Amino acid sequence: MGILQRIASEIAYLRGALRTLNRVKPIKSTPNRTMCERIEEVAALHPDRAALISEHENFTYGEYNGRANRYARFAQSEGIVKGDTIVLLMPNRPDYLAVWMGVARAGGATALLNTSQTGQALAHSISIVKPKLAIVSADLLEAWQSALPFLEHPPKLFIHGEKAFDDVLMGFSAEALKPEERVTLTLDDKCLYIFTSGTTGLPKAANINHYRVSAMALGFSSVMEIEARDRLYDCLPMYHSNGGILSTLGVLIRGGSVVIREKFSAREFWSDIVKHHCTRFFYIGELCRYLLNAPPGPHDRSHKIKLICGNGLRPDIWKAFSNRFGIKHIREFYGATEGNIALFNFDARPGAIGRIPKWAEKRFVVNVVRFDVENERPMRDKNGHCIPCKPGEIGEIIGEIIDDPLAPANRFEGYADKKADEAKILRDVFREGDAWFRSGDLVTRDEQGYFYFVDRIGDTFRWKGENISTNEVAETINTHAGVAACAVYGVSLPGHDGKAGMAAIMPSSDAPLHLDHLAEHLRKNLPHHARPVFIRIRHEMDMTGTFKLRKVDLMREGIEPLDSNETIHWFDANSESYRALDADTRKVLSEGRIRL
Repeated sequence: MGILQRIASEIAYLRGALRTLNRVKPIKSTPNRTMCERIEEVAALHPDRAALISEHENFTYGEYNGRANRYARFAQSEGIVKGDTIVLLMPNRPDYLAVWMGVARAGGATALLNTSQTGQALAHSISIVKPKLAIVSADLLEAWQSALPFLEHPPKLFIHGEKAFDDVLMGFSAEALKPEERVTLTLDDKCLYIFTSGTTGLPKAANINHYRVSAMALGFSSVMEIEARDRLYDCLPMYHSNGGILSTLGVLIRGGSVVIREKFSAREFWSDIVKHHCTRFFYIGELCRYLLNAPPGPHDRSHKIKLICGNGLRPDIWKAFSNRFGIKHIREFYGATEGNIALFNFDARPGAIGRIPKWAEKRFVVNVVRFDVENERPMRDKNGHCIPCKPGEIGEIIGEIIDDPLAPANRFEGYADKKADEAKILRDVFREGDAWFRSGDLVTRDEQGYFYFVDRIGDTFRWKGENISTNEVAETINTHAGVAACAVYGVSLPGHDGKAGMAAIMPSSDAPLHLDHLAEHLRKNLPHHARPVFIRIRHEMDMTGTFKLRKVDLMREGIEPLDSNETIHWFDANSESYRALDADTRKVLSEGRIRL
């Protein structure tokens, strides 16, 4: 990095950090002023300004605030008091925000259920939060009913979208709550339960208190540099913090407008943005890759987008995405819904998930410690303490847990199921008695303090005595012209130590996938041990609602896919090419008689 570039980076970080800290810092000085009151204040200032826009309904600030008041009174009429929980199963729409804001005003907490879940998985999410009642969209009633056989005590059900419920709700006043109706809330009170994505197991319900909701909204209003004239396009699921808090309340708190789409559509994305005059959008996961893989369109550069914010914009497409769509201001960030680590890439350095300059290290108590991939645990020295990574070394990123009322951002609020808490806490890390939040992510940090994502713990595996990053391999495969998307993981084989790499690939519709060409591409760009032993050709990829690839079923199936239409190829070292995996070769592999 040249000296001018370094000076520009320092200035960008100083401005960004000060702006964000100044907006978040005052929260703790008013412990009874939650987002419930803040939205009420904005609505009083701009009652007729557009707040939430969608195909379902449009709310001005006054209408949104009034709708939340109706839900507050409804919740109170059903006996909801401080400490109670309801569950919400509803697709993206403005009323989604009104439901949980109203329940919060009544003192309750809302568990935001994943709209793609059904059956036993959905029942698990419902059971762990012990709800008193449920509000379920009429078009998701079938999913709800699929969970009932697995629920010992189903909560009382209200069906959103049916006339009976609408009539009940409209029977309550939209006027401001009277003093005797108001519940005294503190920043420590629970507001939401947001579920982890469950890519490698059943979801956990993260506790989100009122402080965290306020900090998310105010912090990201600064990170995204939101002004009242801005319009943000939100097509991310609202049951997740990115789609439901950061990209919504982060705009509303500044008097801007949010355009809500029920689901992401690569085909209609840019036309929607142009139609609604949007100036911002929030991205996550592979959304940007889908947009980049879509055919060129008339709105690729005719939009008014000035800045985008999110996480998961991978380095292999960063510059191509920025150049094609003319977006220079990209605010990549890193953080977990339930975690105490927050990193920001304020100067749009391609591939970096954030940075902590030297002068800010005392304010952001974050470290990277050496990690034993084979045993999936941090390494310890002779004194039993964790070992900090040097620049360039790969390790797990952790954040110190400080139980101090004056430092609420450094706390760990845990999960609804307290048994899940301890697995996320690392103790006696650098001194006896200290505690740190475990991110579950492997990263590297360079000399300038930039952090780079390597992989999720559990995704990295060992093969031929080497640690293989599934993320690194996937990024290399994704740069090949014939690939639309891929998932990389390790599979166990008899007679072999470690796990053999497998890449499940969905071919591109724009260019043919030639495995000989792919093998050459991998040879040029990956070390021998990192090249996938198996290639699985898929017709579609299974994704979470937040655009994360689901690998659990793929790993379980290994080299025996359930879909007989899918083909698997194995790398023959003798011919240096991928060959179809037939029944005879499978048998020899299962007996451990082929050395890979």
